[in-house]
Amino acid sequence: MIVNYSITFFKSSLAAIFLATIATLHCYGQSVSPVPYTSQEVSEVDGVPVLIKHLPDWESRRTTTTFAKSVDELRAPLGERPLLSLIEFAPGMEAVTAPYDAGKLVIVEYTSPQESVEADRKITAALAESDDGNTFYRRIGNYNVLVFDALDKAAANALISEVKYEKQIQWLGNNPFLITAERAFVLTTADIFLSTLMVIVGGAVASVLAGLLIGYFFFYYRDGRRSKLTTYTDAGGMTRLNLDGFTPDIAPDRLLGD
Repeated sequence: MIVNYSITFFKSSLAAIFLATIATLHCYGQSVSPVPYTSQEVSEVDGVPVLIKHLPDWESRRTTTTFAKSVDELRAPLGERPLLSLIEFAPGMEAVTAPYDAGKLVIVEYTSPQESVEADRKITAALAESDDGNTFYRRIGNYNVLVFDALDKAAANALISEVKYEKQIQWLGNNPFLITAERAFVLTTADIFLSTLMVIVGGAVASVLAGLLIGYFFFYYRDGRRSKLTTYTDAGGMTRLNLDGFTPDIAPDRLLGD
């Protein structure tokens, strides 16, 4: 009986291992299958990517708008453009383009300011070396905005100015950078107290230094003037009786007292 139970348990274990292996392979096959691309930011209201909504008058341009996640998808509506080769799509990058009366607008969103600045440097240098007068460019936040086939500079700049870089940060909890009214009052009071104290101490120190400096020069001025006199009196410039006969009759302005 023990042998039969052991054989039965062994067969059940093999079956369980076989089924677990099949299930694992099935799950693995599903995990490595390609995942369809989705936008990094999608409106919760209508499911439209946020980048599309940053196009000027995007509702009326919805049918002619192209949302791209690679350079090839941008080349489809725009054609071959030398500046497009400077745009390197990294994971998370998105772009959108739509035709307008002023030209073909392109918005490329980078995932970090550093990448946007680097692309800005390349595009600006390429435009400076190019003689294409119908392409205009501006960096707005993490957006690198281009206008191809522009009618004129004024129309292109006006179209680019309508692009707004708007990002909202929502904290899962309390905003750590939020300053309450009580904390703001304490900080303001502390700043006022510190500023007042610095003004008082600074004024006192400046007054003492100014007094020492003025006294120093006044002393040496009086000392130099007294050294030039041939006679001396300690009367301080007042009228004095010449009882001892030693004080000569000299002009008052020649006398200098202590």
